[in-house]
Amino acid sequence: MADDYARAERHLRDVAEYDVERRRRYVDLQPIDIAQIGELREAILNHLDAHVEAFFGYLAQYPEASGLFSRRNLLEDARRLKREHLIAMVGGEYGRPYVEQRVALGALYSKVRLDIRLFLGAFQALSRSIVNQIMALSPGDGPKGFQRSESLMKIVFFDIGIIMDVLIADREQTITLQQEAIRELSTPTLQVRDRLLIMPIIGVLDTHRARQLTEGLLNAIRANRAKVVVMDVTGVATVDSKVANHLLQTIAAAGLMGAEVIVTGLSAEVAQSLVTLGVDLTKLNAVGDLQGGLEEAERLLGYEVVKTRVQVARRPLD
Repeated sequence: MADDYARAERHLRDVAEYDVERRRRYVDLQPIDIAQIGELREAILNHLDAHVEAFFGYLAQYPEASGLFSRRNLLEDARRLKREHLIAMVGGEYGRPYVEQRVALGALYSKVRLDIRLFLGAFQALSRSIVNQIMALSPGDGPKGFQRSESLMKIVFFDIGIIMDVLIADREQTITLQQEAIRELSTPTLQVRDRLLIMPIIGVLDTHRARQLTEGLLNAIRANRAKVVVMDVTGVATVDSKVANHLLQTIAAAGLMGAEVIVTGLSAEVAQSLVTLGVDLTKLNAVGDLQGGLEEAERLLGYEVVKTRVQVARRPLD
């Protein structure tokens, strides 16, 4: 549960008292609603297990919930938290401690990768179980049962809003981390030989990625004490003026650290774009392709490439 609590803490930092009050206003929770919910407390607690089972019974039908049901300890935690959830739902206190319970539930659902649509379906099954019981309490008074159900549904939507926020926030964070990982994989800095680095760039080069490229390159130059860097842009389809200028600033920064950057693989489209944009290319050391760039880099480092003739021994004919 340590990870769940850490996630809960992260989300609770964004939940202030005014936010709790704002959420109550969103669902129009009134004192009369709290009073009517209080009238239901004993009856709902008497059927607590049935309502909990309605939620988890729904989930158990779908293989998408296997992340929860295959981990017994998390399933037990989820059932315990759901029981506490329902007890608090009819408790009449809907402040920050109540929100903390919902956030903890949302963090647990996120940990087991519970699909948001599946969660909503399970919550609907839970709500239906509770509403059916509420209506059964007043068999001869339909309006009374409807009013009580409407009051409780306000808390249901209050809860759904909090848990959904947690699920969505965690999913967005996961997507962000994946995007960062992809960017790092698509702009690796590789050491070819002593003092020589190569940085192949593939895909769309936007401003954010250009900044990341600069940081990674400068760190690699320092770590490897590099003197020459071959930056291959064969896989870059196009660049805008901001990105082009940022690349030139990167090259200048590398120069200040004692490394010369050779740019290879400029396509006709990118070259034309750079000229059209009016980018200052006077300090750009560009070579046609990667092989030519590596040869130029080795020359700058003082290496000499010697082509030797391979002789094939021939057996004399008998």
